[in-house]
This record gives sequence, structure tokens and C-alpha cells, in this order.
Amino acid sequence: MSATEPVILVTGASGQLGRLVIAALLDKVASSRIVAGVRDPGKVADLAAKGVGVRVVDYDRPETLAAAFAGVDRLLLISSNELGRRMPQHKATIDAAKAAGVGLIAYTSILGAATSPLPLAAEHAETEAYLAASGVPHVFLRNGWYIENYAGSIAPALEHGAVLGASGDGRISAAARADYAEAAAVVLASDDQAGKIYELGGDEAFTMAEWAATLADLSGKPVVFKNLPEADYKGFLVSVGLPEGFADLLATSDTGASKGGLYDGGKALSTLIGRPTTSLRASLAAALKG
Repeated sequence: MSATEPVILVTGASGQLGRLVIAALLDKVASSRIVAGVRDPGKVADLAAKGVGVRVVDYDRPETLAAAFAGVDRLLLISSNELGRRMPQHKATIDAAKAAGVGLIAYTSILGAATSPLPLAAEHAETEAYLAASGVPHVFLRNGWYIENYAGSIAPALEHGAVLGASGDGRISAAARADYAEAAAVVLASDDQAGKIYELGGDEAFTMAEWAATLADLSGKPVVFKNLPEADYKGFLVSVGLPEGFADLLATSDTGASKGGLYDGGKALSTLIGRPTTSLRASLAAALKG
């Protein structure tokens, strides 16, 4: 690893989280130290114009990875969004980073990955274990839920006066995607991060009943939360057009939330970023303003 001015590469840099991480990094380090790893360089022409390096990084094309990681000191491996295919993609990335001599890999995982009741966590736990066994210095960024995950529920909730789910009284430590991106940037721009595990969640946990009540208060319209059995919630999601696999993911994640799988009260996220995380009320207010 370079003694000074380490080079930082962010995978998935054209995605929602990746772009926010790079934006946060640009406030902390010189653009010449930042590399955007993307499948399609054309999607980050705006970043290139700011002096950010651009390299082809395709999880499904391992032959692209060795060249992409050459000279990179710190790598942010943003987890793939292709459920069921994550492990081979992540493995190829970790192997290539190790071969290239990358000095630190930060991985975006999920809250309590090894013990989480969410089936979604399985591939994260496998990736963590593989990375730990690789010998490459690493740090786990165990992200909680994004508040934005519920943005698509706002309009139908206002229209029908209800939001459906299977999370029961489970408390959800959600934060804005930008909060998690800022945390990743802080870690990537800092020294002595190897071996750390960050359980990251919002300062103010909420139940979906509280989400509904907050939306009702801000909008002036009646909104309630209706809890359903997991199978019924999945069936509802399929009935409104969601693919069965995605519907299953949402339903089982809600059930996991009912068991505490999306709650963390440690406030490591706000400590890391040096400010309070985005509140539910602020997030909903911004969404309502459009």
C-alpha cells in the first residue's frame, strides 16, 4: 500500500450508492485519488470530467478485474444486486483484488450478517467469511435498511389510506442512503481501518405503524399500517405486479424485521459520520415535497 495518497476504487460507481460514495469522497480527497469502477464508462462521464479515474469493473467478467485493480490501495466492494449470484461475483472480485495487491477491501454487508434472521443476509455472510479467509485486510460496513426503500409505498399509502407489510412491531433502524455513503467515504479516506466491523443504522428506529403515523401527520391524510402474514404479504406484492423472487425477498425481509433483524441501537453510523442520521420525518417530508 502506498505510504501516502492511497488510490481508492469504488465498484458499482454508476449506481445510487456508488455515486453518493464518490460525491462524499470528493469532499475529502483529491479527485486524482478516486477511481470509479463501472461496467459502462459512458455512465460516469460526469465523474471523469471532475478528474475521477474510470475503469471497467464487471463482476461477471473476471478478466476485466486484474487491470482495473492495478495500483489500487483501497477498494470499496459494493455488494452486487443480483440475488443468488452474489457469491461468485464477490469471490471473483476479492480474488482479483488480492492478486493485484490491494491493501484494504471495504465490503457493504448487512446488519448482523452472521446472525441475521433475514434470508437476504446469507450471501453477505458467505462473502464476509470468504473475505476474512482471503488474507486481504478488510473492513465490514454492515448497512441497515435505507429509508428510501419505502419511498415507493408513499403514493399508494396516501391513495388507499394504508401501507401493508409483515414487519409487525419490529423496529427498523433505517437511514438515508447518503448517510451510509458518507460512512463508507469516511472509512475509505481514513487509515487504520483493517479488521473493523461497523454495524450501521439510523439513530431513530421506527416501526411501520410509526412510519404510517408520521406520513399521516405530514400529509394530513389518514394512513395506517396493516400487518399481514408473510405468505399473504408476498401474495399481495405478486398481485400488484412484482416478480415472485422480489416479492419473496421483501416479504421475508419484513418477517426478519419483525424478529429484530433490522434494528441496531449502537449509533455507530452517526458516530462515524459526525452528525445525526437522517430522520424518518425529514425523509418523508422531503419525499412529499418531491
